[in-house]
Amino acid sequence: MTVNLHHILNARHRIRGVADNTPLIPSPYMTKVAGHDFLMKMETMQPTGAFKLRGAMSAVMALPDDVRGVTCCSTGNHGRGVAFAANRRGVKAVICMSELVPQAKVDGIKALGADVRIIGTTQDEAMRESLRLCETEGLVEISPFDDVHVISGQGTIGSEMLEARPDLDMLLVPLSGGGLAAGIAMAAKAIKPDIKVIGISMDRGAAMHASIRAGEPVEVPEFSSLADSLGGGIGLQNRLSYPICRDLLDDTILVTEGEILHAMQVMFYEDRMVAEGASVVGQAAMLADKLPKPCGPVGTVITGRNLDMPTFAKLMIGQDVMIGDLEVTGKTYGA
Repeated sequence: MTVNLHHILNARHRIRGVADNTPLIPSPYMTKVAGHDFLMKMETMQPTGAFKLRGAMSAVMALPDDVRGVTCCSTGNHGRGVAFAANRRGVKAVICMSELVPQAKVDGIKALGADVRIIGTTQDEAMRESLRLCETEGLVEISPFDDVHVISGQGTIGSEMLEARPDLDMLLVPLSGGGLAAGIAMAAKAIKPDIKVIGISMDRGAAMHASIRAGEPVEVPEFSSLADSLGGGIGLQNRLSYPICRDLLDDTILVTEGEILHAMQVMFYEDRMVAEGASVVGQAAMLADKLPKPCGPVGTVITGRNLDMPTFAKLMIGQDVMIGDLEVTGKTYGA
């Protein structure tokens, strides 16, 4: 492993005052479900609306003075973070995305002054374009997950959570390419070795879950999902996030689209908060009774709020909606 607590503490210094100190707040409803305090790290309150700003700021601010510009592939929130960080530093940013990324996220990135390129129907295709830009235009690629500075930046969340609540027994972490889960697990296990860290993803194209089960990075099909931020591969040459997740996560768990929808409605009706589907997979797993019984307080990361609001409104009142090629059958909350 080439990421450690020292890297994470350095990242805290780089991002201080821009992408840190989000609140850790209780959910009374989920506390009743869990049987212990259930605490939510509100990364929705970042300037870009998602946790990805931490890793992006950490990576962009660590670049040398003569950098020509940056590029990345993204399902939305990482690109927004890179665009924000590049704008703040005054360098060019080119964000490569697939056709599966919701338009609301594309528009948010363009609003930050970045050049957005829509390439193919998978994140792997977008990644190949990002790497081509590095070779042909001299840009620096900021990986969404397989980068020391990105993982360290995301790991600052874990250090902040345990600083606020040293008694946390279990952390529920949304799992995609593994940058968030790797960083949080690295920080949490270094500070409190016996804490349980569980990665949670949707059951449609969960690349890190499949790779850990296979014993090596593997490719998986990509699908439309309420948890679109968790889509995409981890890269067959993954150097960092895969081995860290493999070695430090206590388990990985999958939730269905229906379970994600239920958790989004719980978050809205019980906690009065708007969150992406990817943000609530921890609640989804808890509500579906898919987790081990905690022995103490439980923490999760509410990772982002950058969603299509008309679609969200329909989901909250129980209407059927189309998410890409996926039909989500609406259900009125409490019915």
